[in-house]
Amino acid sequence: MANLRLNAFSLMLLMLLSPLAGCFGEDGQDSITAGSLEVVEEDSLIGGSWQKITLVAKDDVAVFIPHFIQDPGSMRAQNGTVLDMQAGETMSVSILFPPRNADVLFLLGDYGRTNWPIRAADESWMTWLNDSSDGSSVQVIENEDEGGIWPWLIQGNDTGGEVIPLIMQTVRPERSDLTDADGVGASDGWVNGRDVYEWVDFITDDTPCATCGPDGAVGYLDRWIGNANPSYEHAITYFEGVMQGYGLDSVEVHRFQSNTAWAVNICGYKVGSVYPDEWLIFGAHFDIAPPVAYTPGAQVGVPGYGTRHGAYDNAAGSSMVLTTASVLAEFDARRTMVFCLWSSEEEGLWGSRSFANDLPDGVTVSNYLNLDMAGVNYPGDYALSVYLGPDGTEEAIDQAGMFHLAEWIGADALDLGYQMERGREEWLAGGESPLWGNEYADMVAIYESPTARSDHDSFQNIGVATLGWNGLVDGYPCYHRECDTMETMIEYMETDTSTGINSLVHSWDIVTWWAVYAFLHMDQTPVPNEL
Repeated sequence: MANLRLNAFSLMLLMLLSPLAGCFGEDGQDSITAGSLEVVEEDSLIGGSWQKITLVAKDDVAVFIPHFIQDPGSMRAQNGTVLDMQAGETMSVSILFPPRNADVLFLLGDYGRTNWPIRAADESWMTWLNDSSDGSSVQVIENEDEGGIWPWLIQGNDTGGEVIPLIMQTVRPERSDLTDADGVGASDGWVNGRDVYEWVDFITDDTPCATCGPDGAVGYLDRWIGNANPSYEHAITYFEGVMQGYGLDSVEVHRFQSNTAWAVNICGYKVGSVYPDEWLIFGAHFDIAPPVAYTPGAQVGVPGYGTRHGAYDNAAGSSMVLTTASVLAEFDARRTMVFCLWSSEEEGLWGSRSFANDLPDGVTVSNYLNLDMAGVNYPGDYALSVYLGPDGTEEAIDQAGMFHLAEWIGADALDLGYQMERGREEWLAGGESPLWGNEYADMVAIYESPTARSDHDSFQNIGVATLGWNGLVDGYPCYHRECDTMETMIEYMETDTSTGINSLVHSWDIVTWWAVYAFLHMDQTPVPNEL
């Protein structure tokens, strides 16, 4: 009887292991090794910046590149490709390696191969190498871009068997004038958190200056909506000029009025070269909570007094929009990229709602990304929320495609698999409210938000799938108060192992890169509203 049990167990184990055999095995592919491909720049690979690398085939080999590349025909970014290379052939590739994960890889297989395994959305490539049981597959199709050359990859139903990983490491460049305390680890690259930090610091700079503007400060304070507020118009003129300086195709100041409600939005446009009437919009409100009369019962730490600075709410989001626009302005996209600073969010989303309800004839919005109160969150002692919608039911994930995309970016490019797992558990246990008010360590939560308290609501209302980021909200004692300053944010982001500045820089680095990666994905393949 013992032998029968042993034989049965051995047979079951063999059946369980069979699907994994062939991922990294030896049978059927003896001629392909990691040495079948040489990356000439392997010792000087850069994370977080576009880089030209040279591939040299030592054998006939197919190379699966699971990172963003720039197609040499269309010159547009695409999410990976497969290159068939003959022995002795050389290829040049413009590639964007992950900004916050030094471990990168290519997968090698037989020349002409069309089916490949991929990692699960919530794990990194290195985690998948250790256990590929949760992965999926992709298949090679012809490039669907105008002028495109290199193949695209779509979801498949066959892994194609064995692959050989070529594992490499990158180094992210750093500014020479900064230290760890200043956030040097997130100070360089295509986009980076230090640039966002310096934008917020400038916008909220309250150093007195009699000749700088009506707010009497170096920065752009008092950004309250109102016909009688010259500081607001001063900020509009400034931000319009900044966007014009980026070389966008056009920058427009939109003014709307309906009864007593009025709004002024600043939007920069980079016209899509394939689908110009499909708009991919990235937005944040630049207005701040206006000072109001004393509210009976109000206490210290309770929102309601208004602010001059609005560093967290929402110079932070505005600065990330400006940072993103500055780099994508020079990038050819399929869809029209629109970068907007909304007004009147604090009065009831007047700016974004007016814009969304007054689109030009024939124009549709493919996706919308929102930044509002992001910064006081991971890697500080608070949760980073990555919220998506519209949410149909709290019992199920309605926007499966957007959820998958958010996890896919977070797990590998940003190396947040562990933090996302903790966030998933916390969301399932308590929902959104605790994430906005409690202290947490190592917490990044991706979820469908049942509430829509910011400008993404305006686009969900016209049927658009949205993605957004925020940190501490209701638990932030300076929410809509005069203490919403850069100094307060730095204080809240100080931890036992990091200065507040360093944590804040890395926080903004994570969120800005997440948004940029989402932009690149959505330009190639928009994410539909699944309700």
